[in-house]
Amino acid sequence: MGRRVGVLALQGAFEAHARAFASLGAEVVEVRTPADLASVDSLAMPGGESTTMSRLLLTSGLFDELKHRIHEGLPVFGTCAGMILLATDILDGRPDQISFGAIDLTVRRNGYGRQVDSFEADLAVTGLDSPYHAVFIRAPVVESFGDAVEPLAVHEGRVVLARQGNVTVASFHPELTDDHRLHSLFLQEV
Repeated sequence: MGRRVGVLALQGAFEAHARAFASLGAEVVEVRTPADLASVDSLAMPGGESTTMSRLLLTSGLFDELKHRIHEGLPVFGTCAGMILLATDILDGRPDQISFGAIDLTVRRNGYGRQVDSFEADLAVTGLDSPYHAVFIRAPVVESFGDAVEPLAVHEGRVVLARQGNVTVASFHPELTDDHRLHSLFLQEV
């Protein structure tokens, strides 16, 4: 696969992901339509508001095509809201909220609390030789995960970074830091 990275650009911190990937030399495409999606080799799903994103995925016509591409092996990196949308089960979501069911996780929306409960933490991450400073904002909590899920980082006993096949997810916002090592690791998988 090439290094043409899509960033889901319907809502949320998509511009920050685009800057991170561009700084690593990747060609970045903001994905808003099925035609945009067809032109990329991988996709980042940013932090933002997961219920709004789920509605926009449906109204833009992206949901079905994206679900198909993910289940066919499209490498995807979901952060915060992206993690929620990729999980198999969502707790505390709206009844009409959709997910791709692409990684065997049960996540709780805003599990770490409200905006005022945001925090930062240094994480030991599989594949990195020094701690990663992570920013958690209204972050989802992983309540459980399946046997096929590989935990890559844990904070206070909870998985906050994980991978299953072509899907990598983070509870936190790597796009909101100047440390682009997680974006680089994702590109190495593409």
